[in-house]
Amino acid sequence: MRRICVFCGSSMGARPEYAERAAELGRMIAQRGLGLVYGGGNIGLMGVLATAALEAGGEVIGVIPEALMKFEVGHPDLAELRVVGSMHERKALMADLSDAFIALPGGIGTMEELFEVWTWAQLGFHPKPLGFLDVAGYYDHLHTFLDHMRTEGFLRDRHRGMVAVDDNPTRLLDGFMAYQPPQIVRVIDRDTA
Repeated sequence: MRRICVFCGSSMGARPEYAERAAELGRMIAQRGLGLVYGGGNIGLMGVLATAALEAGGEVIGVIPEALMKFEVGHPDLAELRVVGSMHERKALMADLSDAFIALPGGIGTMEELFEVWTWAQLGFHPKPLGFLDVAGYYDHLHTFLDHMRTEGFLRDRHRGMVAVDDNPTRLLDGFMAYQPPQIVRVIDRDTA
């Protein structure tokens, strides 16, 4: 494993724990000799995460759409800030550069990014581990809903099990190192989807 992609909010959120955990994760990724791939911003949790990784001596690659650069939200201290044409290009490049994915607290963009790479994993497009760093119970209601999806027959156990959930970044990263993707059923039909 060389690089971890982290999806997170472009705002700080309502609790100081969110920024504290973002900084901790950024430092930890760098201290483990891993690179950080993220959305390229210098605002909100994104900025906290990237700055902490940089201060710990880590490789940090930002990927940001050109439209967001016009708002001057790109991180000025990155050695590598890749500017792309669209959000679609951003997500594809972030996925290509990364070996695993973590969602810190964030809004609909964070959800959409993690759910897209999770969908790709479900379909067998990649075998990379995914996880939620559940700070201060931020994702509790989401995981209740995901369990409801499973109960109602819209999410299979093997797909639900693809995503780790932990409130401890050490355990989450350690779990990534030991991750074994489930066997992917490549034919989608009524019995295997």
